[in-house]
Amino acid sequence: MRLEGCSNLLENESPLTLRDVPVPRPAASDILIRLGACGVCHTELDEIEGRTAPPRLPVIPGHQAVGTVVETGVDVKRFRPGDRVGVGWIFSACGNCGFCLSGRENLCPGFRATGRDADGGYAEYMAVNCEFAYPIPGGYSDAEAAPLLCAGAIGYRSIRLAELREGSNLGFSGFGASAHLTLKMAMHLHPGMRAFVFARSGEEREFGRSLGASWAGDFSDRPPDLLDAIIDTTPAWNPVVRSLAHLRPGGRLVINAIRKEDADLSALLKLDYPAHLWMEKEIKSVANVTRADIGEFLEIAAGFPLRPQVREYPLEEANRALAALKSGSVRGAMVLRMG
Repeated sequence: MRLEGCSNLLENESPLTLRDVPVPRPAASDILIRLGACGVCHTELDEIEGRTAPPRLPVIPGHQAVGTVVETGVDVKRFRPGDRVGVGWIFSACGNCGFCLSGRENLCPGFRATGRDADGGYAEYMAVNCEFAYPIPGGYSDAEAAPLLCAGAIGYRSIRLAELREGSNLGFSGFGASAHLTLKMAMHLHPGMRAFVFARSGEEREFGRSLGASWAGDFSDRPPDLLDAIIDTTPAWNPVVRSLAHLRPGGRLVINAIRKEDADLSALLKLDYPAHLWMEKEIKSVANVTRADIGEFLEIAAGFPLRPQVREYPLEEANRALAALKSGSVRGAMVLRMG
């Protein structure tokens, strides 16, 4: 499925076009993957609707891709045909800048994103440098493994940035594909932690409670206790301001979003220094992921095991899946199935 031009999904119900294109040829350090599944992410909506438009078109979206190696380049030693692998948001980085050399390749100025800067996983085949692919642990189907590569891994990075301690109160502002995995992972890594969910719909709030949240309410509701950290996954500013008011002194707000909409910028005018920022509260943004984030997360997730809740669509119905994602009628993660 290929994006050939940006458009609003309310005006164009089929922004992606099914095309026959040549199977990519792997370079010396590449592997060629026959894909079995690819997760569907809100980032694709931003690309398709032009808010984070790809630098070139056409492009094949998708950055939560899982499949089987069918061919390797002449220099590849890490994988062999028949291995099951995954590819996440990080398609490549320069490897030489100060960020890369200090383990922060997510901040590399040469960072390239899968499905945006390079063709991604809404396809039958894709090629990628072998150093940016990951072995998929046994026990996961392709569809189950796909959301772990972004929704799970970026949530894992958010947990680390939240700097939780034993017995922490952790809030979730928004409760979609990433948050449901992040809640499970946080409770595994920090026994005794209490989770608090802020979500628009009653179904999302009930979903959070079913996964172990101590409390769930609307964004306008006040939780029963102040929180040590909140992970925000919404595209809006209003939840940011409300979240700051719910933090303890010294608390941290981690914003796990690739963008914020301008529609509610007026919410920032309501920012009150004593109520929202004083007492050494912090705001930390999440930018991309590193290979270490994905590799560590997959290993920890397999040890539970962490199981995402997924809804599957055939690749040919990618446009229908994206429409469902935009409408908000999704519980858990959405995955495209190939073949």
